[in-house]
Amino acid sequence: MGRKLLLEHAQVEGMHTYDVYRKNGGYRSVEKALKTMSPDAVVEEVKKSGLRGRGGAGFPTGMKWSFLAKPEGVPRYLVCNADESEPGTFKDRYLMEKIPHLLIEGMITSSYALGANTSYIYIRGEYSWILFILEKAIAEAYAAGWLGKNILGSGYDLDLYVNIGAGAYICGEETALLESLEGKRGNPRIKPPFPAVKGLWQSPTVVNNVETIAAVVPIINDGGDEYAKIGIGKSTGTKLISASGNINRPGVYEIEMSITVEEFLYSDEWCGGIKGGKKLKACVPGGSSVPILPHFLVCKTAAGEDRMMTYESLSDGGFATGSMLGSGGFIVYDEDQCIVRNTWNFARFYAHESCGQCSPCREGTGWMEKVLHRLENGGGKMSDIDLLVDVAKKIEGNTICPLGDAAAWPVSAAIRHFREEFEWHVNEPRVCMERNYGLVREKIGV
Repeated sequence: MGRKLLLEHAQVEGMHTYDVYRKNGGYRSVEKALKTMSPDAVVEEVKKSGLRGRGGAGFPTGMKWSFLAKPEGVPRYLVCNADESEPGTFKDRYLMEKIPHLLIEGMITSSYALGANTSYIYIRGEYSWILFILEKAIAEAYAAGWLGKNILGSGYDLDLYVNIGAGAYICGEETALLESLEGKRGNPRIKPPFPAVKGLWQSPTVVNNVETIAAVVPIINDGGDEYAKIGIGKSTGTKLISASGNINRPGVYEIEMSITVEEFLYSDEWCGGIKGGKKLKACVPGGSSVPILPHFLVCKTAAGEDRMMTYESLSDGGFATGSMLGSGGFIVYDEDQCIVRNTWNFARFYAHESCGQCSPCREGTGWMEKVLHRLENGGGKMSDIDLLVDVAKKIEGNTICPLGDAAAWPVSAAIRHFREEFEWHVNEPRVCMERNYGLVREKIGV
């Protein structure tokens, strides 16, 4: 059984309440930080830990914190990005539902380190019920003296607010989130300036993911050096993984980043193997925006080495033979799944969620969705396959925010690894149409 730093007490009855959380060691990191450490010392511990952003990019958290500008007389802000909208990713939701005080504790400790006296948690619109969970937990924290004026007699003040979005995936991009938090349309900003210099209301701001902020708690409790001992190389600590698809045990798992993909996929402790005893066909290891891997590259790298559940190992070989750990949305496909249909489904999502600000993304995601729809429904041409590749190339790297890349990479990777399946859709249009007709009949119960 792997070590758990975040979910150790997730199944304890009443863990969402202050009293139970406190009895199980809650708010120790706030006590330690405010009573015995300077803000710079907290930042230094996070640097020592090697913690990387758990929202997808994997940027070193301590380094990101050190970039925060500190002009005299200007407020600073910490914003928690809880706009978890990546298809295949649901680990932040689980953490907020089960242990909301862990996030609040992380927000207090992190805000202290950054010198922020006002902080925000921005949650996605579809998580409306979590709003009430968080607001109740925040009210409990205020009542117990962990929020408000002069916390623990330290002279440090902090107010914490929850803001709910309107259900836009684009607001998961940090600058679009800040625009939305200011009451504007959630369009990404051109960078520079970066949020660390001019963020919320043009003031220095750090935006971190839910899991990233929660991880600050065990780092301060146990020390950055202890945290860094877990994992391999630059992939330190534990990682929450949202496992779904054709597996026997879907769910949220906390893993040490030192296990192999094969162990995670087939061990009864984790995913428990492919459902129904079927064969593995493919896997998307980091959420819908990362490249898909065919079965022979899931557990082994192109060099034949064991692929590890780490940032480096999953990206080994670049996109030609690798993928990304991303947000940890681990989606598994068995031998019966249609890669073309899956790619079309992802493309529909990105076409719908594009903010429309950048022409390559606005037009390109729409084109990819239309062409994939044509291929999936029996009207495709062989030239459509290369057209998809060409459109993806024209989107990638040509947009203000990464949504364009997120839309292009799955399409390019699917064709790169499963081109024969795309060609089959062109050569067997009648079979595609009959299959889809059957799926529609099954869905509506005819």
